Amino acid sequence: MALSLFYVFCTWIVFLVMIHSSLAKPLCHRDESSALMEFKRNFRINRETYYCVYPKVESWSSYGLGDCCSWDGVECDKATGHVTGLDLSNSCLFGTITSNTSLFHLLHLESINLAWNDFNSSSIPYGFGNLSRQCGLYGEFSINIFQLPNLEVLDISGNGNLSGEIPVSIGNLVFLNKLLIWLCHFSGSLPTSLSNLSQLAYLDISYNKFHGQIPASFANLTQLSYVDLSANNFTGDIWHWLVNLSKLTHLRLIAKLIILVSFHLADVQLSGPIPSLFDNLTRLVVLDLLDNNLEGEIPNSLWELKDLEFLGLDWNNLSSTADLHKLKNLESLYLDSNNISFISKTETNGILPKLSILHLSSCNLHEFPNFIGNLSRLKEVDLSNNKIGGSIPTWVWNGSGDTLEWVDLSHNFLTGFGNNQINQPLPKLAYLDISSNQLKTKLPSPPPLAVYYNISNNFLFGEIQSICRARSLLILDLSNYSLNGTIPSCLGNIESLSILDLGKNKFKGTIPHAYPKDSALKIIDLTENRLQGPVPRSLVNCKMLEYLNLGFNQILDGFPLWLSELTKLKAIILKSNKFHGPIETYRSQFNFSNMHIMDLSYNSFSGELPSKLLQSFRAMKVIVSQDRLEYMHALEVIYLPQMGYEKVVNYGMKLMSKGTEREYSKVPNALMQVDLSHNKFEGCIPNLIGDLKSLHSLNLSNNILTGSIPPSLANLTELESLDLSRNNLSGEIPQQLAQLTFLSSFNVFHNQLSGPIPRGTQFDTFAIDSFTMNKGLRGSPLPKKCTTLGDILPLSLSSQQEIGEESLLNLVWKFVLIGAGVGFLIGIVLGNLIIDEKSRWFLHSSKRIAKGWKRPGRR
Repeated sequence: MALSLFYVFCTWIVFLVMIHSSLAKPLCHRDESSALMEFKRNFRINRETYYCVYPKVESWSSYGLGDCCSWDGVECDKATGHVTGLDLSNSCLFGTITSNTSLFHLLHLESINLAWNDFNSSSIPYGFGNLSRQCGLYGEFSINIFQLPNLEVLDISGNGNLSGEIPVSIGNLVFLNKLLIWLCHFSGSLPTSLSNLSQLAYLDISYNKFHGQIPASFANLTQLSYVDLSANNFTGDIWHWLVNLSKLTHLRLIAKLIILVSFHLADVQLSGPIPSLFDNLTRLVVLDLLDNNLEGEIPNSLWELKDLEFLGLDWNNLSSTADLHKLKNLESLYLDSNNISFISKTETNGILPKLSILHLSSCNLHEFPNFIGNLSRLKEVDLSNNKIGGSIPTWVWNGSGDTLEWVDLSHNFLTGFGNNQINQPLPKLAYLDISSNQLKTKLPSPPPLAVYYNISNNFLFGEIQSICRARSLLILDLSNYSLNGTIPSCLGNIESLSILDLGKNKFKGTIPHAYPKDSALKIIDLTENRLQGPVPRSLVNCKMLEYLNLGFNQILDGFPLWLSELTKLKAIILKSNKFHGPIETYRSQFNFSNMHIMDLSYNSFSGELPSKLLQSFRAMKVIVSQDRLEYMHALEVIYLPQMGYEKVVNYGMKLMSKGTEREYSKVPNALMQVDLSHNKFEGCIPNLIGDLKSLHSLNLSNNILTGSIPPSLANLTELESLDLSRNNLSGEIPQQLAQLTFLSSFNVFHNQLSGPIPRGTQFDTFAIDSFTMNKGLRGSPLPKKCTTLGDILPLSLSSQQEIGEESLLNLVWKFVLIGAGVGFLIGIVLGNLIIDEKSRWFLHSSKRIAKGWKRPGRR
């Protein structure tokens, strides 16, 4: 009995171990294991070659408890168990790779390395085309590939670091059926020889950097059924060559076709009017001409496409009076950034019965289109950037109050809500933007499911306690109001909240103290309020925080050292508050490795400049070149049912820029700035500031700094603005600063500097008020010129006499003034005696100087 129980126990142990193993690591799929074993059987091991290192396939076995994911050279996806990598380099393999090798059954392969084996002069098999996962190719694509005359399929798509051009020799590939180069880094123009590819049926070169005109000879590609040229830089008229493409069924182009059902021409830089080519396109379901340079009238034939489900004409320069009555199947309508009006009919119930997405942004509308109130399936509406004024009528929500999920009415002239109904019953509304209008009312309560709520830049007033009803908020922007009262503590407890902007209001009291450990906050902007008290220590729980702006309040606190634990912080604005005391002690530790902007100005910080703090700004120590101008922002994805939107929220702040306070609606990502001005810092400027090589602006003005200006500041080669004014700095201005070629603003006003002002291209442009109130400074632009021996020329006797007479006259007046104090007669007598002696000394000295100088510039 005991033996039986022991046997059962052991059996369970083995069973549990097997289950644990299977759960901990998924077994290799049986068909992939078999494919690898078959591949192994087709080769033999040849250890005689000099490049044979280790026959990895010898460890492969279909027996035992192991699986192929544990074999040498095999890598599997940890979640699915599929073979994704195969490295058989230097594996002593000898044999022939055929087109039907079992290796091509591993359809999930993402990387393969067969280098340094002997494949017996095998040709490259076609089966590699079955391995479609992103190759990761980079560098210049070999032009020799276009020399293979029998090539039928060329697919190098999805290699974003692979550059190259399509050569003229591609015209020799007369058997080429498919050409796919989408999402690469190819450039150049398209050669006319492409038109020789008479068998080409599938062409996709989208998302590259091709440019120029598309050759008119493309009309010869009569076998084309799929064409995508989008997201390039093509120019000119392309309509004329499309008429002959009678087999085209999917295109991001156009054709004279009856069978055409999908037509995409988004972002291909088309110009000119839309031709009247839609008369025969009775089956057209999708028409997308987004983001081109099309202009003129929209053809009337377009409004006759009864099967149309998607119409995208947005971001062009078109104009039209749209007649939507026949588009009974239309579900999505995008007409943004055109000049659009609508045919007005008394009966609107039958218009667009299936429409769920309506975008009419920047269409020069002056009123709400009257058909909106009858759209019973409407989920998304965008009427932003128009000229719609007055109140929002209640009938707008009549048909879609229960279906709306996304509403944007921003940047209009709206003044209120119809019948003063500020709170509408919109149970599914998740995205609401009514910002930048002229609303004059109390703050409307956000819908209960609101994720994005932006009602900034209006004239709202009152308290905001109603915000607490929205527990799913991701982005909340209530800035630029006259809102008052206290900030409700519930905002700190909304775990999903990522962007909080309450700036430029009249909030008072303290900042909420409750922030959960998993807080998602990335941006907190409370600038220009009347907040008091300390910075809440619980903000340390906001590990995702990138931007903190508490400027222009009445916060009373020391420097919040614990902010250093928030390693993602890029900008801290604490200016114009009541912060005080030293920033660091000998025990202080800082880690602001991602810091771009630190503004502590207009406070009462004291002690020496915080060297450890500055030393921790690691992002400022590396100069990163950027191909395009980018801005500091937080990116959020707003998920709605069956759709998702990327929302970019830019950092906004007031900063000193070259001596002037400037409001930034968005801040360049490359801007690096430190502002410690208007405090009580003392001591010397630390040399280590010279390590912050990417710094664009440094402001240490209005402190009590002493010592000299460190020459290490010349290492700040990106520096555009340097303000050291109103301190007690002494010594000379380092001549090395003349090397700062980007320096456009420089100020050392009111110090104790001396010596010559550096000369150079930038220093020659600075005004006199950059240097005044420094008794010892000399040189341009100060009136007290810097004179060196090399600048003095030999004096002629006449010029000596002129200088002598002028000097004697000045002396006469000086002693006359002396005489006024001690007695006029005594002054005259002393003046005559000293003038006689002075004149003899001056003449003697001037002759000696003239004899001692041989020629200008040399002693």
